[in-house]
Amino acid sequence: MSQASRISYLFVVALLLLASTLHITTPLITVLFAFFAMSRLSFWGQRWLGVTLSGLLFAGVLWGAGFFANQAVVAFPKIGEEAIPKVIEYAESKGLALPFTDWKSLKVLALEKLQQQAASVGFYARRTLVELVSCIVGVVVAVSLFLGSKLDLGMPPGSPRRNLYSAVAEALVARCRHLYDSFATVMGAQLVISAINTSLTSVFIVWNHFPHAALLAMLTFVFGMVPIAGNLISNTLIVVVGFSRSPAVAGEALVFLVVIHKLEYLLNSKIIGARIRNPMWLTLLALILGERLMGIPGMILAPVLLHYVRTEASAIPAGAGA
Repeated sequence: MSQASRISYLFVVALLLLASTLHITTPLITVLFAFFAMSRLSFWGQRWLGVTLSGLLFAGVLWGAGFFANQAVVAFPKIGEEAIPKVIEYAESKGLALPFTDWKSLKVLALEKLQQQAASVGFYARRTLVELVSCIVGVVVAVSLFLGSKLDLGMPPGSPRRNLYSAVAEALVARCRHLYDSFATVMGAQLVISAINTSLTSVFIVWNHFPHAALLAMLTFVFGMVPIAGNLISNTLIVVVGFSRSPAVAGEALVFLVVIHKLEYLLNSKIIGARIRNPMWLTLLALILGERLMGIPGMILAPVLLHYVRTEASAIPAGAGA
């Protein structure tokens, strides 16, 4: 292994450690997602077309996020008022004790939790602003990389490498390309699985006349991009909404979602497993470590980094570092 390659690997490790320590995984994910979108939307090899279409896509996503956020603000209180009394009634019939007795007491409990965090409101507001600015910076960086990923601007194309800087720059471009390829492989598979899961779930909630079906479908797709935890959140919400109709409907929803999860395990083994080629236990371990180190962004990056490590290690002959 060359000296330039060693330096490039150390740079990637340092970048990931800094991302975890300084909590800058959000811009890193933004760069990867933006680059992924621009690559997929660059029809006929036209990069500026990819940039333009991606900008329109991001604008649409922001508009949709704002629209559904407004819908959620209206829908969630209605869901609580309709579903919580039935959940409490069902729990009492089964002898289960809940920390609240009705919708009003649940709101009081939530308010107490919020009041405990009141001193941190300013911190969270600043953090949200920082994350937003980080996302904007991430998009700008992604566009710059997409239009030209060359690091050594002083080296003409095709010129031989004459110094360590040029060699390291070339090796870093290769490392970043491999990292992106791993991201594209994993996220491409996750998008397919989330789309299939959302389609089947949408059919179920529409067939059973669930209220707020569009909002539930959108949340199912968005949460489906977060491995394991995202599905638990969306499924819990669907079951709670099912209680707004009847405990029987909630039970049907639970059974249906369990079946969907079994199907999803099959899809994971066929789609993601075939692409990543890592055992399920290793992926789960990576998810746990990713969540502990980086939170939700770490769970998104964990399968990507696992695939990346495998890709890089598989390209190095045994004993090459000796």
